[in-house]
Amino acid sequence: MSATQTKRIFIKGNEAIARGALAAGLTCYFGYPITPQNDIPEFLSTELPAVGGQFVQAESEVASANMLLGAAAGGARAMTTSSSPGISLMQEAISYLAGSDLPAVIVNINRGGPGLGDIGTSQGDYFQSTRGGGHGDYRTLVLAPGTCQEAYDMMIEAFDLAFKYRNPVLVLGDAIVGQMKEPVTPWVPETINNYGAEDWCLSGARGREKRLLKSLFLEEGALAGQNIRLQEKYTAMQAEARADVFACDDAELVVVAYGSIGRIVKSSIRRLRAEGHKVGLVRPLTLYPFPAAVLEDLARQGKKFLTIEHNCGQMVEDVRLSIRKYGDSDFHGHMPGNLPGSDDFTDPILARLGR
Repeated sequence: MSATQTKRIFIKGNEAIARGALAAGLTCYFGYPITPQNDIPEFLSTELPAVGGQFVQAESEVASANMLLGAAAGGARAMTTSSSPGISLMQEAISYLAGSDLPAVIVNINRGGPGLGDIGTSQGDYFQSTRGGGHGDYRTLVLAPGTCQEAYDMMIEAFDLAFKYRNPVLVLGDAIVGQMKEPVTPWVPETINNYGAEDWCLSGARGREKRLLKSLFLEEGALAGQNIRLQEKYTAMQAEARADVFACDDAELVVVAYGSIGRIVKSSIRRLRAEGHKVGLVRPLTLYPFPAAVLEDLARQGKKFLTIEHNCGQMVEDVRLSIRKYGDSDFHGHMPGNLPGSDDFTDPILARLGR
C-alpha cells in the first residue's frame, strides 16, 4: 500500500488508534465512555466532525453497536470502541454484523476482569475476541498491536480487511498499549479501497434493483448455505495470518506472547540472550487468523515452547493446537490486577529452558 508520511509525533496509543482511523477514511463513529479507552472518543469528538465525519456518543454500548450495524449497511467506514465489559454488551450486534456480511471496525482496550474487575491492563478477552464472542458460528478478524506505531498502522489495516472480507475486524489492545506514549510516524494511504461496496450497500434503490442485507434465513437449507459460505470466507482469511518472529533460528526455547506482554517478554529475551541463553519469541500480530504455520514449523525443528499471557490461560490453547503434532507448550500466566515488568518473566523462561 503506497502512502504519504508526515513527521513523527509523540502521542498515546489511544490517540494513535484514533488518528489511524482518520487516516483510513473513518466517516462514522459511535461510542460510549469507559476507562481506559476514553481518549479515543474524546479525540474523535472534535477531529472527526472537523473533516466532515459524524461523531455520536450513544446512550449505551448496545446502542453504539447497533448504530455501527446501520452505518455499515450503508457502506460507511464506521467504527466503535470500548473496553471489556462494554464489548460484552455489543456481542449481539457483532454477531448480526458477521451474519449480514458487513464491514466494521471494533476496538477493545482490554481491562481487568471478570466482572467489573479494574481499569488496569489484562489479556482476559482473548477467548471472546477470537471465538466470535456472541451467538452462532462466526469469527472476527483480530489484530493485536504491541506498540503505538502498530496501533496506528493496524487501524488502517483493519478498515482495509473489513471491506476486503465484508466482516467485522477487532483491534485488541489493552491499558498498556492505550495509555503509554511513544513516537509515531503518521501516514495516509494514497488510495482507499472499498472493494466494491457500492454494489451491495444500502444507498437508496432509486434507479436500481432493491437490495437486502440480513442475517435471518428461514427458508429450508438457507441458513446452512449461509454458514457454509461464511466458513469458506473464514478459510480464505487464513492468508492474513502473520507474526513477529524474533531470534528463533538458533533458539532452544520459543516463547509465544502477544500485544504489550509480547513486547515486555522481548525485553526479557534480549537480556537472556546477552547472557548466552538460546531463547526466541513469536509475537502473533493476528490472533484470528492465528499464525499456526509459523509455530508448527518451529515445533517441527524440535524447539520447546512456553506461552506467556496476562490472563489465566487462553491463547495457550491455540499454541498447543498449532504444535500438537510435534510437542506441547508450557504456560505462565501473569494474573490480571498486577502490572508486569520484564523481570517477572525471566524465571519462568529459565525454568522452562532447564527442563
